[in-house]
Amino acid sequence: MTRKSAGTDVRIAPQSQPTAPPTAPFEIGLALGGGGARGLAHIAMLEAFDELGIKPGIISGTSIGAIFGAAYASGISGKELRTHTKDVLSRRFGLLRDLFAARSHSLQRLLNPFQSRTSILDPLAVLDLVMPKAMQTSFGDLQIPLKIVASDFYDQEPIVFNDGPVLPAVAASMALPVIFQPVMFDGRAMIDGGLTNPLPFDLLLQDARIIVAIDVTGAPVPDPKRSAPTAFEALFASAFLFESSIVKEKLKASQPDILISAGTSKFQVLDFLKVDEILAAAEPAKERLKQQLDRILSVETLPHEAPQEIVESPEPKRRRGLLRRRSKQASE
Repeated sequence: MTRKSAGTDVRIAPQSQPTAPPTAPFEIGLALGGGGARGLAHIAMLEAFDELGIKPGIISGTSIGAIFGAAYASGISGKELRTHTKDVLSRRFGLLRDLFAARSHSLQRLLNPFQSRTSILDPLAVLDLVMPKAMQTSFGDLQIPLKIVASDFYDQEPIVFNDGPVLPAVAASMALPVIFQPVMFDGRAMIDGGLTNPLPFDLLLQDARIIVAIDVTGAPVPDPKRSAPTAFEALFASAFLFESSIVKEKLKASQPDILISAGTSKFQVLDFLKVDEILAAAEPAKERLKQQLDRILSVETLPHEAPQEIVESPEPKRRRGLLRRRSKQASE
């Protein structure tokens, strides 16, 4: 079945829920969270995997995490993503011109406050502008299995896509209200996945022995030049305050083996033109991720009192035991 969505025919991907296999099929599962421009830090985290010479067996992503997750699952390296992203965002005037052409409504309609409108930009058109040309178009063609989270606006629940066309699922996952128009699937209005599952590590708990989660939701940082946030800052920060609360509640129920906060809180949700500064700010978190991955894969005992931005749950002890047994078997 197909439906017309943002000018494109798309096949409806099944809304799948994780099932519990007898044993986890993958060694490492990587969850990439949503956070607007702060999520440019995901590039550095993907580079960490490449520099260690390892790959996650499965990836889940929300919003900007879905964007970079889909690109990485297509076989595009972290280094290539850095080069491509910096190139796209460095062409500021050309990018602004192209984004203007990708708006979801005419300029006259956008400027008329009495007209009904849903958003400024068409997310599928924006993806066509910014995604690498080497992107795979189907989940079935990806090199790494991928789960993408969007939110059903009317049912108010997360929807997980892991089959069918990739780009419409990514567009739905990144459709932040006001900025992007909803993506329609089978008559259902899909919006930003971060509103229901901003850090989807829970989707991987039955799929991988080691779960790595990258949190880029951040928190508002006071501006020393003024005592109160601007209306624009408050509008978007409120959504991420809500998402941060969701993450905290999820962590009470279960935790990933490695949880990294990317350290990009000081940036605003639309600070995409500050790509160099965001990537530089993510470097310490990248190095910590490499250290944690190296330790857990080397079957070393991690410290009980982890730094604030790296959290290890009791669960890794069980998983490290599995790794020890497998390593012993391999040596024999």
